[in-house]
Amino acid sequence: MKNVIITGGTSGIGLGIARLFAAQGYNLLLNGLEKNGPQLADELAQEHQVKTAYSAANLQHPAQIREMVRQAEQELGQVDVLINNAGIQYVAPVEEFPEDRWDAILAINMSATFHASKAVWPGMKERGFGRIINIASAHALRASEYKVAYVAAKHGVAGITKVLALEGAPHGITCNAICPGYVRTPLVDAQIADQARAHQMSEADVIEKVMLKKQPIKQFVDVQALGNLALYLASETAGQLTGAMLPVDGGWTAQ
Repeated sequence: MKNVIITGGTSGIGLGIARLFAAQGYNLLLNGLEKNGPQLADELAQEHQVKTAYSAANLQHPAQIREMVRQAEQELGQVDVLINNAGIQYVAPVEEFPEDRWDAILAINMSATFHASKAVWPGMKERGFGRIINIASAHALRASEYKVAYVAAKHGVAGITKVLALEGAPHGITCNAICPGYVRTPLVDAQIADQARAHQMSEADVIEKVMLKKQPIKQFVDVQALGNLALYLASETAGQLTGAMLPVDGGWTAQ
């Protein structure tokens, strides 16, 4: 039985992935700021007969990230898989983009990936096995207007992924990034409203003419598809797959 940390694991994509990992017998530490985080962890433990823990670490603070990893090591035993999923978003033209939002997005979406990976690295290296899975975005591979911080951060995650893959190769540590298109989560619901204001159009038009415009498959990405891909990347059989940016984006980046 292996152990996994999932940042941003108490809502949206992270919670969907957590449910699939628990169903496959993984012990989990869920990180998130939702008030029902401890309850979600307890429910997964009871439903799937696995060990769970909860951390409210604020990923803008490296010391809290290190403490989160120590907690996982103490309560679960070791960290075999790290899923860097937490992310925030803000949409605005560059000249109006608030500097504090830039700082927060880069801290949570990019720098936290580095700090968490650094914290789990020694244990993975010592055991000769580790799986780091970064939930990036199609915006790690493409740009869109009004998302300067998010696109910058996700491009940074792409670079981190490749470096960790190279450094981890001699030690049985792989690092890959899943790059979803639009997934219908609370984060995306907020983006729909923000984009409607930015483009001065209805939310229905935002979905059709802005969000899914670039996807040949005109559907939001399924969280379960992302979770199943993460399960494969975490497995023993994925040992030769590393440094990859894996789009699950309805064909967006094929264009």
